[in-house]
Amino acid sequence: MTNHLAHVLLGKAAGPDDLFLTTPQGASLTYGDLRQLSAQYAGALVKLGVKPGERVAAQVEKTPEALILYLACVRAGAVYLPLNTAYTIAELEYFITDATPALIVCDPAKQAALQKIGQDSGAKAVETLDARGKGSLADLAAVQDEQFDDVARGPEDLAAILYTSGTTGRSKGAMLSHNNLASNALTLAQSWRFTAGDVLLHALPIYHTHGLFVATNIVLLTGASMIFMAKFDADEMMRWMPRANTMMGVPTFYTRLLQHPGLTHANTAHFRLFVSGSAPLLADTHREWHEKTGHTILERYGMTETNMITSNPYDGARVAGTVGLPLDGVAVRVADAETGKHLGVDEIGTIEVKGPNVFLGYWKNPEKTAAEFRADGFFITGDLGKRDAAGYYHIVGRGKDLIITGGFNVYPKEVENEIDAMPGVVESAVIGVPHRDFGEAVVAIVVAETGAKLDIATMQTSLDTRLAKFKLPKRIVLVADLPRNPMGKVQKNVLRETYKSLLG
Repeated sequence: MTNHLAHVLLGKAAGPDDLFLTTPQGASLTYGDLRQLSAQYAGALVKLGVKPGERVAAQVEKTPEALILYLACVRAGAVYLPLNTAYTIAELEYFITDATPALIVCDPAKQAALQKIGQDSGAKAVETLDARGKGSLADLAAVQDEQFDDVARGPEDLAAILYTSGTTGRSKGAMLSHNNLASNALTLAQSWRFTAGDVLLHALPIYHTHGLFVATNIVLLTGASMIFMAKFDADEMMRWMPRANTMMGVPTFYTRLLQHPGLTHANTAHFRLFVSGSAPLLADTHREWHEKTGHTILERYGMTETNMITSNPYDGARVAGTVGLPLDGVAVRVADAETGKHLGVDEIGTIEVKGPNVFLGYWKNPEKTAAEFRADGFFITGDLGKRDAAGYYHIVGRGKDLIITGGFNVYPKEVENEIDAMPGVVESAVIGVPHRDFGEAVVAIVVAETGAKLDIATMQTSLDTRLAKFKLPKRIVLVADLPRNPMGKVQKNVLRETYKSLLG
């Protein structure tokens, strides 16, 4: 038996001298380099005692070495667990305790703080990789053999865990198999016509489905190349755009590039494809991009648990405000959330999906897994949508009050718990309000105890140490009380309507 995902990603699509990536700082990797280095990193994992099926948690900056670590985990049969670089130590403690990784890889500045957490959770080692791709793990890999026999793993073996969550409770680990990742990447590469001749402008984070399992996996399996940018910067994007012909981004990328004086028909004429996802793309942005560049953005839809589900067509109408048609091999339907009844054209209900892209379930949470699947195997996404007469899907809202800001998921309950624990706070309600750059922005509505004098600046400072930056409220609003229905439940829909223009 071969290693299913490694065979797909590191097969024969590219020769050893073909370019895999280049960075604005001047680094480059060929596919031959990638195979050699991932073999050495896989050898380092084995040397550290990582066994097939064990987790490797990585909170590291975006570097070529971070990608090599991902591929090394695949080749060694380990389960890759990427963690957002914005997570605080308090947040990391939960993920590490829950996932019990055999190995933790982090920035050197966090190694000391994570040593005890790792020891308590049973980790065999805490190694480092810094923003230059240097560290103890890189040093160990450098002395390993340049050849590695990939560990045999089948299509249903676990390849990765990505943490997501609902509006109540703690984050849940979505278990993604070798086939979940391989099948979706193969489908997307075909749907979007990727070939070895493509050069992708890659400014997405790689601890997220979009930047890792969509963008990177597609490049790998087609033998394409990419310009690998540590983060989004409009000036840098424009500087490198002449050397690329494809780009994947979140709506924020497009709104900010639209403000750049260098964006014109002429300097994007050579481009083949612009893709947007991870958050809703405003119809205005879709229209403005076409007017300014002559290109129509291809919007798609997916989620952590399912990889990509639908896409506007490569050939055919890319309809603003829709997320397109189901991908090949993926079944999508709209159903009544309570009864499960299948709904017809233009009827709004819950989006449900079934296919090889759908995850195996939630890590150590069989009850939650069972609750999120219908008896016929369809996964209940929690997103509200409809299908129009042409078969295109529209996402009209989200159950569970999820906020998507700049492509990142924010679950209100987590932010509310931190605010409610503050002295002088009776309760809070966290909502998303429209924001031109981020799609949505986090806003906290807070009720103070009688006589308490809450200082908003102090509250924000306290949250800075407890939550990742993308979860922080852009605004905290103090009110006398929160609107409630007859059953006493806070009416967040009323709050969203009341504050929809708060940020302009």
